[in-house]
Amino acid sequence: SARAQEGSPEATPVQPLLLGGFTRVVDLTHVASPDFPMFPGAQPMKIDVLVTVQQNGFYKNQLTLDEHTGTHMDAPAHFVADGMTAELLPPERLIAPLCVVHIHERAASDPDAQVMVDDILAWESQFGPLPAGAFVAMHSGWEARVGDPTHYVNLDANNVQHYPGWHPDAAAFLVNERDIVGIGVDTLSLDYGASADFKTHLTVLPAGKYGIENLANLATV
Repeated sequence: SARAQEGSPEATPVQPLLLGGFTRVVDLTHVASPDFPMFPGAQPMKIDVLVTVQQNGFYKNQLTLDEHTGTHMDAPAHFVADGMTAELLPPERLIAPLCVVHIHERAASDPDAQVMVDDILAWESQFGPLPAGAFVAMHSGWEARVGDPTHYVNLDANNVQHYPGWHPDAAAFLVNERDIVGIGVDTLSLDYGASADFKTHLTVLPAGKYGIENLANLATV
């Protein structure tokens, strides 16, 4: 259940039971809430408390939200008329090796920074070839702004957004030259904010890949 009340309890850390030799679990999601930054024109999430434990013996809310709220998937159907919706994606594609391309140093001084093909090649020169079936994420450090929607969306005087994303050439390289299941970002969009043609979306999603936007904690992996 989502918690709408002030002073709600925080999650209690639990030592996870890990399989396959893994030693650590990292939560890459933000908590969706009515205060989360939204793509311009989208309505924020709404939480209506229906019943409470104190008055009714159990707790339940009604949630009204845009599909693209908080950490979320862009399924192929987001930009492809006959593309797969999320439930049609094979489950094995949703469990994948995670590869993180860090451009936070460049993005710190350039909000329009984009992941380029050279960034991918530099990653591979350090870590080896991207593994088959990889999910490749951009870490730009943008999540530091998530508590301030104005700063996160970063509109200029002409209502153009400015935040990092994947350059279409890098997206095409991953789709055509590597074996990936999808790409991710720690910003509002797979394309950088000032994009007018959404070419990265139009490269990745029609290829049957998915995107995940507003990822969290990528600096730690």
